[in-house]
Amino acid sequence: MTENGPVIEIRGLTKMYGDVVGIKDLDLDVHQGEIMGFLGPNGAGKTTTIRTCLDLLAKTRGEVRIFGLDSHNDSIEIRKRTGYLPGDFGMYNELPVRTILRYLLSLSGCVDEGPMEELASRFDLDLDKRYGSLSKGNRQKVGIVQAFMAGQELIIMDEPTSGLDPLMQQKFYEFLREERAKGKTIFMSSHILAEVEEVCDRVAIIRDAELQVVERIAALKEKMGKTLEIELGSEIDPKLFDMPGVEGLEVDGRRARMIVTCDLDQVIKRVSEHNIVNMSLETFSLDQFFMTYYSHPGGG
Repeated sequence: MTENGPVIEIRGLTKMYGDVVGIKDLDLDVHQGEIMGFLGPNGAGKTTTIRTCLDLLAKTRGEVRIFGLDSHNDSIEIRKRTGYLPGDFGMYNELPVRTILRYLLSLSGCVDEGPMEELASRFDLDLDKRYGSLSKGNRQKVGIVQAFMAGQELIIMDEPTSGLDPLMQQKFYEFLREERAKGKTIFMSSHILAEVEEVCDRVAIIRDAELQVVERIAALKEKMGKTLEIELGSEIDPKLFDMPGVEGLEVDGRRARMIVTCDLDQVIKRVSEHNIVNMSLETFSLDQFFMTYYSHPGGG
Protein backbone atom coordinates (compact mmCIF):
# COMPACT_ATOMS: atom_id res chain seq x y z
CA MET A 1 0.00 0.00 0.00
CA THR A 2 1.41 3.38 -0.98
CA GLU A 3 0.73 6.49 1.10
CA ASN A 4 -2.79 7.75 0.38
CA GLY A 5 -3.25 4.78 -1.95
CA PRO A 6 -5.77 1.96 -1.64
CA VAL A 7 -5.96 0.30 1.76
CA ILE A 8 -8.32 -2.33 0.31
CA GLU A 9 -7.84 -3.57 -3.26
CA ILE A 10 -10.40 -6.02 -4.61
CA ARG A 11 -10.06 -7.53 -8.08
CA GLY A 12 -12.43 -10.00 -9.70
CA LEU A 13 -13.74 -11.21 -6.35
CA THR A 14 -16.28 -13.99 -6.71
CA LYS A 15 -17.94 -16.15 -4.06
CA MET A 16 -20.18 -19.07 -4.96
CA TYR A 17 -22.39 -21.04 -2.58
CA GLY A 18 -22.73 -24.14 -4.74
CA ASP A 19 -24.71 -22.89 -7.73
CA VAL A 20 -25.77 -19.68 -5.96
CA VAL A 21 -23.79 -16.52 -6.65
CA GLY A 22 -22.86 -14.58 -3.51
CA ILE A 23 -20.75 -11.95 -5.27
CA LYS A 24 -19.50 -11.88 -8.85
CA ASP A 25 -16.37 -10.31 -10.40
CA LEU A 26 -16.23 -7.45 -7.91
CA ASP A 27 -13.56 -4.75 -8.40
CA LEU A 28 -13.25 -2.07 -5.73
CA ASP A 29 -10.64 0.13 -4.05
CA VAL A 30 -11.01 1.75 -0.64
CA HIS A 31 -8.53 4.59 -0.17
CA GLN A 32 -6.61 5.67 2.89
CA GLY A 33 -8.41 8.24 5.02
CA GLU A 34 -11.84 7.90 3.43
CA ILE A 35 -15.22 6.63 4.55
CA MET A 36 -16.52 4.30 1.86
CA GLY A 37 -20.18 3.32 1.97
CA PHE A 38 -21.15 -0.09 0.62
CA LEU A 39 -24.78 0.22 -0.29
CA GLY A 40 -27.43 -2.27 -1.31
CA PRO A 41 -30.62 -3.98 -0.16
CA ASN A 42 -30.52 -7.00 2.11
CA GLY A 43 -29.25 -10.02 0.22
CA ALA A 44 -27.34 -8.01 -2.40
CA GLY A 45 -23.94 -9.39 -1.33
CA LYS A 46 -22.61 -6.79 1.12
CA THR A 47 -21.94 -9.16 4.04
CA THR A 48 -20.49 -11.83 1.74
CA THR A 49 -18.05 -9.26 0.34
CA ILE A 50 -16.92 -8.13 3.79
CA ARG A 51 -16.48 -11.64 5.18
CA THR A 52 -14.63 -12.79 2.08
CA CYS A 53 -12.28 -9.81 2.26
CA LEU A 54 -11.44 -10.69 5.87
CA ASP A 55 -10.95 -14.37 4.94
CA LEU A 56 -13.84 -15.38 7.17
CA LEU A 57 -15.29 -16.94 4.02
CA ALA A 58 -13.14 -18.64 1.40
CA LYS A 59 -13.34 -16.88 -1.94
CA THR A 60 -14.08 -18.84 -5.10
CA ARG A 61 -11.75 -16.71 -7.21
CA GLY A 62 -10.26 -13.24 -7.42
CA GLU A 63 -7.79 -11.31 -5.31
CA VAL A 64 -8.09 -9.15 -2.21
CA ARG A 65 -5.19 -7.15 -0.82
CA ILE A 66 -5.43 -5.15 2.41
CA PHE A 67 -2.47 -2.93 3.39
CA GLY A 68 -0.81 -4.51 0.35
CA LEU A 69 -1.07 -7.93 2.03
CA ASP A 70 -2.83 -10.99 0.65
CA SER A 71 -6.19 -11.44 2.38
CA HIS A 72 -5.70 -15.20 2.80
CA ASN A 73 -1.97 -15.73 3.29
CA ASP A 74 -1.61 -12.68 5.55
CA SER A 75 -5.03 -12.77 7.20
CA ILE A 76 -3.71 -12.76 10.79
CA GLU A 77 -1.52 -9.70 10.21
CA ILE A 78 -4.44 -7.93 8.49
CA ARG A 79 -6.79 -8.61 11.39
CA LYS A 80 -4.27 -7.19 13.86
CA ARG A 81 -4.51 -3.89 12.01
CA THR A 82 -8.27 -3.95 11.41
CA GLY A 83 -11.23 -3.23 13.66
CA TYR A 84 -14.30 -5.23 12.66
CA LEU A 85 -17.98 -4.96 13.54
CA PRO A 86 -19.98 -7.87 12.08
CA GLY A 87 -23.65 -7.52 11.28
CA ASP A 88 -24.52 -10.31 13.71
CA PHE A 89 -22.35 -9.15 16.62
CA GLY A 90 -23.02 -11.10 19.82
CA MET A 91 -21.17 -12.00 23.01
CA TYR A 92 -21.48 -14.12 26.19
CA ASN A 93 -24.69 -13.11 27.96
CA GLU A 94 -23.50 -13.82 31.51
CA LEU A 95 -20.33 -11.74 31.36
CA PRO A 96 -20.08 -8.03 32.22
CA VAL A 97 -19.40 -5.76 29.26
CA ARG A 98 -16.09 -4.64 30.79
CA THR A 99 -14.83 -8.23 31.00
CA ILE A 100 -15.75 -8.88 27.37
CA LEU A 101 -14.08 -5.72 26.11
CA ARG A 102 -10.93 -6.32 28.18
CA TYR A 103 -10.63 -9.78 26.67
CA LEU A 104 -11.10 -8.49 23.11
CA LEU A 105 -8.59 -5.72 23.81
CA SER A 106 -6.03 -8.29 24.93
CA LEU A 107 -6.48 -10.20 21.67
CA SER A 108 -5.37 -7.04 19.85
CA GLY A 109 -2.24 -6.88 22.01
CA CYS A 110 -3.43 -3.63 23.54
CA VAL A 111 -3.22 -2.90 27.27
CA ASP A 112 -4.46 0.71 27.33
CA GLU A 113 -8.08 0.72 28.52
CA GLY A 114 -8.37 4.50 28.25
CA PRO A 115 -9.95 4.54 24.75
CA MET A 116 -12.39 1.81 25.81
CA GLU A 117 -13.51 3.88 28.81
CA GLU A 118 -13.77 7.06 26.71
CA LEU A 119 -15.82 5.39 23.99
CA ALA A 120 -18.16 3.79 26.54
CA SER A 121 -18.72 7.18 28.14
CA ARG A 122 -19.27 8.87 24.81
CA PHE A 123 -21.90 6.35 23.73
CA ASP A 124 -23.55 6.08 27.17
CA LEU A 125 -22.60 2.43 27.61
CA ASP A 126 -22.57 0.94 31.13
CA LEU A 127 -19.49 -1.29 31.27
CA ASP A 128 -20.58 -3.03 34.47
CA LYS A 129 -23.85 -4.47 33.17
CA ARG A 130 -24.11 -8.05 31.99
CA TYR A 131 -24.14 -8.28 28.20
CA GLY A 132 -27.33 -10.38 28.29
CA SER A 133 -29.23 -7.64 30.14
CA LEU A 134 -28.59 -5.02 27.46
CA SER A 135 -31.08 -3.77 24.91
CA LYS A 136 -30.39 -4.28 21.20
CA GLY A 137 -29.14 -0.72 20.89
CA ASN A 138 -26.73 -1.09 23.80
CA ARG A 139 -25.43 -4.38 22.45
CA GLN A 140 -24.67 -2.56 19.23
CA LYS A 141 -22.75 0.04 21.23
CA VAL A 142 -20.58 -2.76 22.61
CA GLY A 143 -19.84 -3.78 19.03
CA ILE A 144 -18.93 -0.22 18.07
CA VAL A 145 -16.65 0.24 21.08
CA GLN A 146 -14.78 -3.01 20.44
CA ALA A 147 -14.27 -2.09 16.77
CA PHE A 148 -12.54 1.21 17.60
CA MET A 149 -10.99 0.80 21.07
CA ALA A 150 -7.66 -0.72 19.94
CA GLY A 151 -6.96 2.17 17.55
CA GLN A 152 -6.53 0.13 14.39
CA GLU A 153 -5.99 2.05 11.16
CA LEU A 154 -8.76 0.30 9.18
CA ILE A 155 -12.31 -0.21 10.44
CA ILE A 156 -14.76 -2.49 8.61
CA MET A 157 -18.39 -2.45 9.73
CA ASP A 158 -21.48 -4.31 8.59
CA GLU A 159 -24.67 -2.26 9.24
CA PRO A 160 -23.08 -0.39 12.19
CA THR A 161 -26.12 1.62 13.36
CA SER A 162 -28.54 -1.28 13.55
CA GLY A 163 -30.62 -0.83 16.72
CA LEU A 164 -29.30 2.64 17.58
CA ASP A 165 -31.83 5.40 18.24
CA PRO A 166 -31.68 8.54 16.02
CA LEU A 167 -29.82 10.61 18.62
CA MET A 168 -27.16 7.95 19.09
CA GLN A 169 -26.85 7.58 15.32
CA GLN A 170 -25.97 11.26 15.06
CA LYS A 171 -23.37 10.86 17.82
CA PHE A 172 -21.90 7.96 15.89
CA TYR A 173 -21.75 9.95 12.63
CA GLU A 174 -19.94 12.77 14.41
CA PHE A 175 -17.49 10.23 15.82
CA LEU A 176 -16.84 8.76 12.35
CA ARG A 177 -15.99 12.20 10.98
CA GLU A 178 -13.48 12.67 13.79
CA GLU A 179 -11.90 9.29 13.07
CA ARG A 180 -11.60 10.16 9.38
CA ALA A 181 -9.90 13.44 10.33
CA LYS A 182 -7.30 11.33 12.21
CA GLY A 183 -6.54 9.45 9.00
CA LYS A 184 -8.56 6.31 9.71
CA THR A 185 -9.99 4.36 6.79
CA ILE A 186 -13.58 3.19 7.23
CA PHE A 187 -15.45 0.71 5.03
CA MET A 188 -19.07 0.29 6.08
CA SER A 189 -22.01 -1.51 4.58
CA SER A 190 -25.50 -0.12 4.96
CA HIS A 191 -28.96 -0.17 3.49
CA ILE A 192 -29.78 3.15 5.20
CA LEU A 193 -29.42 5.76 2.48
CA ALA A 194 -29.44 8.78 4.77
CA GLU A 195 -26.56 7.24 6.70
CA VAL A 196 -24.38 6.89 3.63
CA GLU A 197 -25.28 10.38 2.45
CA GLU A 198 -24.48 11.81 5.88
CA VAL A 199 -20.93 10.55 6.41
CA CYS A 200 -19.46 8.81 3.37
CA ASP A 201 -17.00 10.27 0.89
CA ARG A 202 -17.77 7.66 -1.75
CA VAL A 203 -20.40 5.01 -2.24
CA ALA A 204 -20.30 1.61 -3.95
CA ILE A 205 -23.71 0.22 -4.88
CA ILE A 206 -24.14 -3.53 -5.23
CA ARG A 207 -27.13 -5.19 -6.81
CA ASP A 208 -27.82 -8.91 -7.25
CA ALA A 209 -24.22 -9.80 -6.28
CA GLU A 210 -22.65 -7.43 -8.85
CA LEU A 211 -21.15 -3.99 -8.33
CA GLN A 212 -23.11 -1.37 -10.24
CA VAL A 213 -21.86 2.09 -9.24
CA VAL A 214 -18.76 3.49 -7.53
CA GLU A 215 -18.90 7.24 -7.18
CA ARG A 216 -18.16 10.18 -4.92
CA ILE A 217 -21.30 11.28 -3.06
CA ALA A 218 -21.00 14.86 -4.35
CA ALA A 219 -20.56 13.72 -7.96
CA LEU A 220 -23.41 11.25 -7.66
CA LYS A 221 -25.75 13.98 -6.44
CA GLU A 222 -24.69 16.18 -9.33
CA LYS A 223 -25.50 13.43 -11.81
CA MET A 224 -28.85 12.79 -10.14
CA GLY A 225 -30.05 16.31 -10.78
CA LYS A 226 -32.79 18.25 -9.03
CA THR A 227 -36.55 18.06 -8.70
CA LEU A 228 -38.24 21.19 -10.06
CA GLU A 229 -41.89 22.06 -9.43
CA ILE A 230 -43.48 24.98 -11.27
CA GLU A 231 -46.91 26.61 -11.23
CA LEU A 232 -47.79 29.01 -14.04
CA GLY A 233 -50.65 31.46 -14.45
CA SER A 234 -52.09 29.43 -17.32
CA GLU A 235 -52.35 25.79 -18.35
CA ILE A 236 -48.99 24.28 -19.17
CA ASP A 237 -48.20 22.82 -22.57
CA PRO A 238 -45.92 19.80 -21.99
CA LYS A 239 -43.93 20.80 -25.08
CA LEU A 240 -42.61 23.74 -23.06
CA PHE A 241 -40.22 21.35 -21.34
CA ASP A 242 -39.34 19.30 -24.39
CA MET A 243 -35.57 19.69 -24.05
CA PRO A 244 -32.51 17.55 -23.23
CA GLY A 245 -31.91 17.07 -19.52
CA VAL A 246 -35.57 17.23 -18.46
CA GLU A 247 -36.90 13.85 -17.36
CA GLY A 248 -39.94 12.40 -15.62
CA LEU A 249 -42.19 15.32 -16.59
CA GLU A 250 -45.62 15.34 -14.91
CA VAL A 251 -48.09 18.03 -15.94
CA ASP A 252 -51.38 18.71 -14.15
CA GLY A 253 -53.12 21.81 -15.49
CA ARG A 254 -51.06 24.81 -14.42
CA ARG A 255 -48.56 22.71 -12.43
CA ALA A 256 -45.57 20.71 -13.64
CA ARG A 257 -43.02 18.53 -11.89
CA MET A 258 -39.80 17.24 -13.44
CA ILE A 259 -36.23 16.06 -12.79
CA VAL A 260 -33.61 18.40 -14.23
CA THR A 261 -30.18 16.94 -15.03
CA CYS A 262 -29.07 19.69 -17.43
CA ASP A 263 -28.04 23.30 -16.74
CA LEU A 264 -30.95 24.65 -14.70
CA ASP A 265 -30.58 28.10 -16.30
CA GLN A 266 -31.84 26.71 -19.61
CA VAL A 267 -35.08 25.59 -18.02
CA ILE A 268 -35.57 28.81 -16.03
CA LYS A 269 -35.01 31.00 -19.11
CA ARG A 270 -37.64 29.10 -21.05
CA VAL A 271 -40.15 29.20 -18.20
CA SER A 272 -39.51 32.90 -17.49
CA GLU A 273 -41.27 33.75 -20.76
CA HIS A 274 -44.49 32.81 -18.96
CA ASN A 275 -46.25 34.07 -15.84
CA ILE A 276 -44.66 32.13 -12.95
CA VAL A 277 -46.94 31.85 -9.91
CA ASN A 278 -44.76 29.53 -7.83
CA MET A 279 -41.57 27.53 -8.19
CA SER A 280 -39.59 25.20 -5.90
CA LEU A 281 -36.34 23.32 -6.34
CA GLU A 282 -35.18 20.31 -4.35
CA THR A 283 -31.98 18.30 -4.56
CA PHE A 284 -32.68 14.81 -5.85
CA SER A 285 -31.71 12.77 -2.79
CA LEU A 286 -29.70 9.58 -2.72
CA ASP A 287 -32.83 7.87 -1.44
CA GLN A 288 -34.75 8.89 -4.56
CA PHE A 289 -31.87 7.84 -6.77
CA PHE A 290 -31.62 4.48 -5.07
CA MET A 291 -35.32 3.74 -5.41
CA THR A 292 -35.32 4.84 -9.05
CA TYR A 293 -32.20 2.82 -9.77
CA TYR A 294 -33.52 -0.37 -8.22
CA SER A 295 -36.98 -0.06 -9.75
CA HIS A 296 -35.58 -0.68 -13.24
CA PRO A 297 -33.97 -3.92 -14.37
CA GLY A 298 -30.25 -3.35 -14.82
CA GLY A 299 -30.45 -0.02 -13.04
CA GLY A 300 -31.08 3.45 -14.43
